[in-house]
Amino acid sequence: MEIARAFVAIEVPRDLRQALADSRREVEERLPRARWVRVENQHLTLRFLGEVPRDGLETMAERLAADLKGVPAVTVSLGGAGFFPSPSRPRVAWVGGETVGIEAVLEGIDKAVSVLQLEPRDKPWALHLTQARLVRPWRAGAVRAFLDWGQALRLPQFQAREVVVFTSELRRGGAVYTHFERIRLA
Repeated sequence: MEIARAFVAIEVPRDLRQALADSRREVEERLPRARWVRVENQHLTLRFLGEVPRDGLETMAERLAADLKGVPAVTVSLGGAGFFPSPSRPRVAWVGGETVGIEAVLEGIDKAVSVLQLEPRDKPWALHLTQARLVRPWRAGAVRAFLDWGQALRLPQFQAREVVVFTSELRRGGAVYTHFERIRLA
């Protein structure tokens, strides 16, 4: 049985990813070492699926397409910043934002993943666009510099007209994401 590491996400448009990377470059130079997410890997994860049977992933994608039929596009606005698990214990730096209309998409995903014997989400979804994985936790000044940059970040909102099922291959230079299935929203 072939296994795939997979997740469901919203792709950030190429021009916004590039604008974000260009803006981020200014703050990156002033911050301690981190593993910064490559521009082409910027996406909004809606649900991480883990390692699943490839044929089950196909079935899940078909079910998701049926569950999302008629669901309207989602409006996404990016801005603000934060850290996981928290600014006082930073390990992952992210850009936040807001969405309008994401609830129906998340419900559809929760239904569709049942074919993979995955449970519905156990906590509310929160928009975060991972920017960096910190090599060592940053000190307060670096945390503040990143948060200030995120607060000042102004990117145009966009309409997410599809969700994408991705497969992910972990390689020495970082993860490589491949489109497995694109699912259109109304």
